Amino acid sequence: MGVLNVTPDSFSDGGLHHDANDAIEHGLRMLDEGADILDIGGESTRPGQQQELSAVAEQDRVLPVIAAILKARPDAVISIDTYKAATARVAVEAGAEIVNDVSGFLWDGKMGATCAALSCGVALMHTRGKPDEWKAQPQLAADAVLPLVKCELSERLHAALAAGVTRERIVLDPGYGFGKRFDENYALLARQAELRELGQPLLAGVSRKSFLARTLRTLYAGSDAPMHDRLYSTLSATVAAILAGADLVRVHDVRPALEAARIADAVLASAPSSPDSEAP
Repeated sequence: MGVLNVTPDSFSDGGLHHDANDAIEHGLRMLDEGADILDIGGESTRPGQQQELSAVAEQDRVLPVIAAILKARPDAVISIDTYKAATARVAVEAGAEIVNDVSGFLWDGKMGATCAALSCGVALMHTRGKPDEWKAQPQLAADAVLPLVKCELSERLHAALAAGVTRERIVLDPGYGFGKRFDENYALLARQAELRELGQPLLAGVSRKSFLARTLRTLYAGSDAPMHDRLYSTLSATVAAILAGADLVRVHDVRPALEAARIADAVLASAPSSPDSEAP
């Protein structure tokens, strides 16, 4: 899943593809590099974000990009990264096939019924609070992170099913960086495979996340690794996520991630199978 942020303020590439033509060109390039899905978003959910973008403004950013990419590549699979039901509806009507909701249907009460009516695919992410609350949240013990995420993802799954979204249309995302402090993400990644017990495919997005940059501080004179120097750490974490059961990975650098994923897949294909190791 290639990340296409049509925003001026994304944490990872804010402003690089804010212009619609630049975004379209970048999206087509990611498809050429092997992306199976383009995840198009018009609003940043970076830490500390307080001002919510209106649905109209969000749609003004993403709809022209969706239309142009599908005109150039009619077979492209588009995901709309939004937590707003109104944007989800018009994006799917414009040709998107998946709604990627970072709130897991928590921030807009209409999202579940909307996705059910649209019969679209759904990615439900675990988010602990909202972006402006993350810095003030109490720290979790290492052994408490996975149980919390698993419990709350289970709640989000059952809420989606109750709203009428069918199980085969749902993937779950543990939400790396979303309300998790730096080392809490490693505790989550180390036990990610346990989320397979929820019975759904898993999506993992670790690309360029700040917890990776923090780990590399000793290599950068005590500062977080800058955004342009997070490729190798991203690839390492992406491989770890695949080996821990991720079916989809959300990345900014498609071609390097594709090569890393091929190696991880080869390792998994060569591993001896057992009843305990088989995914549900």
